[in-house]
Amino acid sequence: MIKSIKAVFEVKSIRKKIIATLSLILVYKLLSVIPVPWVNTDGLKAIMDQNSGLGFFSALMWGGLKRFSVILLWLAPYINAVIIIQLLWVIVPQIWDLQKEGEQGQKKINKYTRWLTLPLAFAQSYWMIVLLNSLAWGTIIDVSDTKTVLMAMTIVTAGTMFLLWLGELMTEVGIGNGVSMIIMAWVLSAVPWTVMAYITQANWPLFVGIILATLAIIYVIIKFTEGNRRIPVIYTRTGREEKSYFPIRINQAGMIPIIFAVSLVTFPALLGQLLVNSTGQTAQNIWNWLMTNLSMNNPTWLLIWVYFLLVLGFSFFYVSITFNTDNVAESIQKRGGYIPWIRPGADTADYLSKVSAHLNLFGWSFLALIAVLPYIVSKLYGQSIKFIISGAWLIIIVSVILDLIRKVDTEMKMFDYSKFK
Repeated sequence: MIKSIKAVFEVKSIRKKIIATLSLILVYKLLSVIPVPWVNTDGLKAIMDQNSGLGFFSALMWGGLKRFSVILLWLAPYINAVIIIQLLWVIVPQIWDLQKEGEQGQKKINKYTRWLTLPLAFAQSYWMIVLLNSLAWGTIIDVSDTKTVLMAMTIVTAGTMFLLWLGELMTEVGIGNGVSMIIMAWVLSAVPWTVMAYITQANWPLFVGIILATLAIIYVIIKFTEGNRRIPVIYTRTGREEKSYFPIRINQAGMIPIIFAVSLVTFPALLGQLLVNSTGQTAQNIWNWLMTNLSMNNPTWLLIWVYFLLVLGFSFFYVSITFNTDNVAESIQKRGGYIPWIRPGADTADYLSKVSAHLNLFGWSFLALIAVLPYIVSKLYGQSIKFIISGAWLIIIVSVILDLIRKVDTEMKMFDYSKFK
């Protein structure tokens, strides 16, 4: 392993990309500690100390809530825009046609996604100000001053767009996907604090158990992420039979279903935060029920089941709109291929749909179980157990690292090939 890392850093082009990536991540971390002007950060800290329900909310907002930083919304509006654009594939045929145009079509889709990010970020920045002021009785920012509110919204929106540009720059001059690298940097930045908390508590049996469980979960996630079923395909266009394979991955949906499920499962608790200071009895009853049954800080079996089913349901939905078996069957047929014992055309598409559905049910049931595993362990243990990295984020991190390894391996092969020119 040490030899492999040394070999990577000996390649000048890869070394430059790694340094560029780390430098841009440092810029991102610096932005996360710069607060928005006109915000009462002391009052915000007092609210978070008094309201434990904001702890998970702060984590969901990527830590920017603690200081009301200029990247308060992080890349959440962009992620929402990506999901919306992908869902529109089913409704808007023009977007699906762009997907077929290859690189040029993808550039247009990325352009539309960035433009959609802008209004989403602006709207979410206002919602954030309203939420925090409702919790602090209007002491965070003076919402009566329209100019101040608009300036704060503009700064937060600009922070999100700048962070998006930073991710794209990282993709261009660095190594790996920039947005994914920023996600990984945020998740891994919390690991040292979690480890130090366990060391301070000196609960060594629990700490060792958590580490072993994390390593075991990583191993399982890698197997499921890299696993695929190879469908045999025979091509006869050249006059003789040529055997090949069409791989269908177990994890076809990637990280999108988990991000989508987390956004929805936390929405009831966020809605409850708006009702916490309400004087009406009905609003108080609703708040009590939401905080009792649908709070991620104190998850119930109801929330765990809802979370599990949302991850599973969104994975099926996402794969159904992104994996077009009709196009795959048509492509195989045009190239003179067929699947043994399966008729070309509609029968091939149906067969691929069934295989994909079975793999999705098997793979994402297990990965959804990993996503809710920390909450199940906490319920069975009788107290909140903090994993080194929670199950959902661990799935995302493993996917990002595997993609990074593939890109580094490609760079290394290109370097080796260039020596023979």
